[in-house]
Amino acid sequence: MIVGFGRLGGALARGMKLARYAVCVLPHSAASVRATVRAGFKLADEDALSRAELCFFTVPDGQLAAIVADVVPSLSARCAVIHCAGALTLEDLGPRPVLGGRPRASFHPLCAISGPLDPLAGCSVALSTRSPAVMKALERLAKSLALHPLRVAEKSRAAYHAGAVMSAGGTVALVSSAVEALRTAGISEADAVTALLPLVASALRGIQARGLTGALTGPVLRGDTAVLARHVKALPRDVLRLYRPLMARMLMLAQPQLTPSQRREIAALAQE
Repeated sequence: MIVGFGRLGGALARGMKLARYAVCVLPHSAASVRATVRAGFKLADEDALSRAELCFFTVPDGQLAAIVADVVPSLSARCAVIHCAGALTLEDLGPRPVLGGRPRASFHPLCAISGPLDPLAGCSVALSTRSPAVMKALERLAKSLALHPLRVAEKSRAAYHAGAVMSAGGTVALVSSAVEALRTAGISEADAVTALLPLVASALRGIQARGLTGALTGPVLRGDTAVLARHVKALPRDVLRLYRPLMARMLMLAQPQLTPSQRREIAALAQE
């Protein structure tokens, strides 16, 4: 059972259907009702709700508790109530009396889902629950969806989610700033995107092949302070505000290969 049929709800429903899970959807807007029907998924009725063993809530964080409270009375007493939010804890599903003793869980795919047709396979998924039986069921589902399961402690949810956001939306924001730097050099946005995307992809391949430190390239790694000083002078102020902390982070990765004087000079450029 999937409650909501937006980007994540659609991607999860399609993945589960391909994995031969019985899937029905309870949309929460007229638009998502139409999208569910167009996609060929069964709309949930009272019978489907009462028979569901796993109920995934793919709804906005701010609406989660209210929607859970609305849906839970129709679920069986053994049905696990599962949110798909990265930063929320199990307690955010609502107070225990509302859930009526049903097991709580979270299932958050680490995938940049910009549309309901996006595949989940090959990514990881963060799991959390106090129920060993539900954890086994979610790990089986993860395996069926070709997802790598990660167990995330409740007290660490915010830090975990911040890291996920930096890897996805943060990458988009970083490329946006790089595109602005190229536009300052007279290159159109379209040409900049075309040029930079393969570069980003090659950097990611480097991480996969050689790890974070081994994948680092560029003037920080070489200790080329003259080039870095030119960067500082050439960049627009808003891009420079991002470039300097990135320079400091690259310095941290490159330190073993730099001389003390190079480290001092780069650190000074990163802090000015």
